[in-house]
Amino acid sequence: MRRHLFERHYVNRATWLRAAVLGANDGIISLASLLVGVAASRAASDRQMLITGIAGLAAGAMSMGVGEFVSVSSQADSERSDLERERRELESNEPAERAELAGIYIQRGLSPPLAREVAAQLMAHDALEAHARDELGLATGQLARPLTAAGASAASFTAGALWPLLLLWLSPAAILVPVMVVGSLISLSILGAAAARAGGAPPLPGALRITLWSALALGVTIAIGSAIGVVT
Repeated sequence: MRRHLFERHYVNRATWLRAAVLGANDGIISLASLLVGVAASRAASDRQMLITGIAGLAAGAMSMGVGEFVSVSSQADSERSDLERERRELESNEPAERAELAGIYIQRGLSPPLAREVAAQLMAHDALEAHARDELGLATGQLARPLTAAGASAASFTAGALWPLLLLWLSPAAILVPVMVVGSLISLSILGAAAARAGGAPPLPGALRITLWSALALGVTIAIGSAIGVVT
């Protein structure tokens, strides 16, 4: 008896993986950069630093949630508009839509008779789904969900931002900047490697990529904070 070979694919993870990694990365980098910049200026007390961190976490999470909601809502509006237009075209001229679908399958390599047969059978099953998938590139079961995307982005940002906040709480003020930089870069490298592995890519390039760019971001904010501290 021939066994069915299970093939693992990673493309179906692309959407949620991108949102989760982006939110967590942004949470760590944004709050760590904010805190080391303020700490480098030597203009804030421990209490002021903690307030700054909490305010930064709340503002960042809300910003991520609102931004994702607006962005995904625009995408959802476009998807609904395209589906409604396709529905009207199917109601007004089904033969032309069937021919259009068959033409798509011919372009993909099917013979004309087979393409027409496939188009007829798929449209008999669910005409709108067939056109949404093969003409518009939309999977009707995976349409944009603004509230879900907004909640996921805000939650992942919060999860990431809690790490720099924890480092702030545990670190003595005298060594806060180096502890924050090293701790943030370690967490970001782990996150980058894990995200790459979850997407089926080699972990090392993903870890190096995010670590290098994050180090640059932290370095720039430390330099700005130090310059402001000298001026004031």
